[in-house]
Amino acid sequence: MKYEWKKNEKNLYMPKQKPELITVPEQKFFMIKGKGNPNNEEFSERIGVLYSLAYAIRMMPKQGFTPEGYFEYTVYPLEGIWDLTEEGKKLDSLNKDELLYTLMIRQPDFATKEVVDKAFENVRKKKPHLLLNDVTFGTIEDGLSVQMLHVGSYDNEPQSFEAMKEFTINNNLERTSLQHREIYLSDVRKVEPAKLKTVLRYMVKKKN
Repeated sequence: MKYEWKKNEKNLYMPKQKPELITVPEQKFFMIKGKGNPNNEEFSERIGVLYSLAYAIRMMPKQGFTPEGYFEYTVYPLEGIWDLTEEGKKLDSLNKDELLYTLMIRQPDFATKEVVDKAFENVRKKKPHLLLNDVTFGTIEDGLSVQMLHVGSYDNEPQSFEAMKEFTINNNLERTSLQHREIYLSDVRKVEPAKLKTVLRYMVKKKN
């Protein structure tokens, strides 16, 4: 039976449209860093390279190699960690050119270094791309976090962040970083802005 993250990890990927506190375990990711406006072509290129590696692992048994512990699964959604340059932080309004981001796609636990190296090898042969050199593989553990589902345009996210801020204060929590994470549950090319579903999340700690 195929492993579906939407069903099996609902707490991480299918939150309600109101803030909640969760603990995010350690996860494995393909990651690539970037800077600037996400509407430019470079951003899309980075996404494409991540997906080619994610699918290289997913399709390995069809290429004649079955990693130890492999199971059928749905490829995880695209995620992004967002921050601003020092210059961007000084501005009163958001300048998208000053955005810093890490785009990433989670990988199953069986993705070892050997499996990842093989994925790079396969993609370099079939779909070579200069940006492959910028992709890293590693683990991230967010731990205690506040998250909620945002439905609508990315430009309306501040409203959801306001609700999250209120929740954070009311629950005697504080953010540990100004970075935040977004998990993209909708394909922006196929879904109209008003219906886009995005998980918003940031790390917190309990106040003493």
